Amino acid sequence: MTELGLTHFLILSAFLFACGLLCIATKRNAVGILMGVELVLNAANINFVAFTRYLPGFRIEGQVFAVLVIVLAAAEAAVALAIILNFYNNRGTVDVDQANDLKG
Repeated sequence: MTELGLTHFLILSAFLFACGLLCIATKRNAVGILMGVELVLNAANINFVAFTRYLPGFRIEGQVFAVLVIVLAAAEAAVALAIILNFYNNRGTVDVDQANDLKG
């Protein structure tokens, strides 16, 4: 049985990041776009934790950054869902193409 190394985690993170970008680029639904953003943030967390584990001198900082990203993602999700619910109440849809009149 082979041991997992830094490369394995970086490949997983790159795959997750690519899936998130694909989701952000192709979805027209606001909730789907939020899921893509969460995938991108989780890919960054995997990188932080992997670098903490496998690189010397990177001991606790990666885990602290990962916790900060989780906190920011939770705040982002709460604010974005509030905006989406408000938009749904006003328009009856969560299609982001219908939000063109919100431009400033």
